[in-house]
Amino acid sequence: MQSDIIRIGTRGSALALAQAHQTRARLMVAHGLPEDAFAVVPISTSGDRIQDRSLAEAGGKGLFTKEIEEALLDSRIDIAVHSSKDMPTWLPDGLGLVAFLERADPRDAFIGRTAASLEALPHGAVAGSSSMRRRALIRRLRPDIEIVDFRGNVPTRLAKLDDGKVDATLLAAAGLDRLGLAGRITEMLDPERFPPAPGQGAICIETRTGDARVAGMVAPIHHEPTGQALACERAFLAVLDGSCRTPIAGLARIDDDRLAFHGMVLTPDGRECHEISRGGRSADAEAVGREAGAAIRDKAGTRFFESWA
Repeated sequence: MQSDIIRIGTRGSALALAQAHQTRARLMVAHGLPEDAFAVVPISTSGDRIQDRSLAEAGGKGLFTKEIEEALLDSRIDIAVHSSKDMPTWLPDGLGLVAFLERADPRDAFIGRTAASLEALPHGAVAGSSSMRRRALIRRLRPDIEIVDFRGNVPTRLAKLDDGKVDATLLAAAGLDRLGLAGRITEMLDPERFPPAPGQGAICIETRTGDARVAGMVAPIHHEPTGQALACERAFLAVLDGSCRTPIAGLARIDDDRLAFHGMVLTPDGRECHEISRGGRSADAEAVGREAGAAIRDKAGTRFFESWA
């Protein structure tokens, strides 16, 4: 007999659990259900366990979703809650992204120990980041700064910063806010100069395709403008074959029925960069993202991607 309890799968980090609890709270309000109608199920992922090398070396962003998706396919959980920026553009057969919660602030946050801003860091300062995109953007703006790989969850990275292992680090503003740590931010980075990862700031919900019960449960908490923005950003990423191995940034903004998109691709050393801006109807978000991806690929040329792949 099928249990009436909705099992919510998530990574076990403090941020992932906060996002799962936020999703549960939205579902409780939408359906007038008590907390015990839902079970939050933490799942250890390869991305959380592998800490001795970069994500690019270990296999990319799919390391944060693989075990959760296996649990979903095996019906050990009913829905999976993810950070949208962690989601590969390709999903396993039988699974789909069915809902996005309203997006929080998509920007990157600078947390400085010895300086309050990226610009104010002294020559030769050390910044910590595990993100290919952030590392490339830092090198583009401040080539004099040394960058070291900086793995771990948010509290771990902040502890390393406080211990003096680096002078600064960069994290998603939305994640810091969800953990009650927004007070640690010393500078909010301009998304035009330092564009975020596609999907950053948005929580997504993945389910088994064809599961009408769960789809009906999740539908009321879907935020359509966020879904449209993410459709554009993920389409842009898919055209460029984006993963943790590729420094790609993109942000779509929705204003009524209009969409504005800004995308960027860089070499890992930050020395070469190509940007693109596109607009269109929000209803055509995926097509806008695909077109922007194709245009920037043509603009950059094959040599650009082959030079560091």
